[in-house]
Amino acid sequence: MEIFKYMETYDYEQLVFCQDKQSGLKAIIAIHDTTLGPALGGTRMWTYESEEAAIEDALRLAKGMTYKNAAAGLNLGGGKTVIIGDPRTDKSEELFRAFGRYIQGLNGRYITAEDVGTTVADMDLIHEETDYVTGISPAFGSSGNPSPVTAYGVYRGMKAAAKEAFGNDSLEGKVIAVQGVGNVAYNLCRHLHEEGAQLIVTDINKEAVQRAVEEFGAKAVEPNEIYSVDCDIYAPCALGATINDDTIPQIKAKVIAGAANNQLKDTRHGDIIHEMGIIYAPDYVINAGGVINVADELYGYNRDRAMKRVETIYQNIEKVIDISKRDGIPTYKAADRMAEERIEKMRNSRSQFLQNGHHILSRR
Repeated sequence: MEIFKYMETYDYEQLVFCQDKQSGLKAIIAIHDTTLGPALGGTRMWTYESEEAAIEDALRLAKGMTYKNAAAGLNLGGGKTVIIGDPRTDKSEELFRAFGRYIQGLNGRYITAEDVGTTVADMDLIHEETDYVTGISPAFGSSGNPSPVTAYGVYRGMKAAAKEAFGNDSLEGKVIAVQGVGNVAYNLCRHLHEEGAQLIVTDINKEAVQRAVEEFGAKAVEPNEIYSVDCDIYAPCALGATINDDTIPQIKAKVIAGAANNQLKDTRHGDIIHEMGIIYAPDYVINAGGVINVADELYGYNRDRAMKRVETIYQNIEKVIDISKRDGIPTYKAADRMAEERIEKMRNSRSQFLQNGHHILSRR
């Protein structure tokens, strides 16, 4: 992998390699774009096949955060960290504190949070060395568990997509197939049930399914049956890539709106569902409630303010649909365009400001 060539092609700003012999820390911080503000993105701990695989993951995830933060209307850029190691056996206080010192050394260019393989307790250890971390324990003034907030954002975004498909945003009486009933999806089901939607659910965790059946009157189906059920809305809330060559011919829903990341197996699947007339709420726009919530910690966490911001996911999905119609493109491309237009406007505005500043100085 020619790292500088890759960074130049996709416009990355910085790649930081962090090594601490004492603790065994091997971490890679990728900062993609800070046009809108400091880069915010979680720390993932994973057993990568190779160092190159870890670098690629950090770069890919950092760029994804640039788009997610920009589309959410946050004044934040995109970054991500990967720590090479087994989260079950390689964690230690020394490791996370050493990592915290590296973040502190970036002086606010990058702010971290929890991700796959890391926890609130790990963030608390990082917080011992730096303030540039979110998702810490509520005792430190943090926002706590982000799942209910993410779920509320998905619920709001689903209503916006339903409005485009059905003429109004009411979900009462709508049949909604929810794939996965984990923490986020459970809270989503609660909102949908309270509005009078009919739920069909599946999960490999039978206890989670049973809870949804008992509490929300949901109908349970086997995991491989969820794609072909008669429903108005399909909500992927588990693994990614569930919109693919095998599942698309089975889907009867008019709307796809859920909490899962990377729902399209390939971008061409976004083109196919667009041609079928299915309204797709792009994943990183609809599931941004969690990042909106932790971003509020940077101002001193206020739950009411954070929830008001999460409500704007409704308007963000509307904007994506408007761009899709304006430019004749699928919604997944429209989401990218919305993020890119926002970044470009800020870049132009800064460039104009610097030019004007130069003229003022040169006249003195």
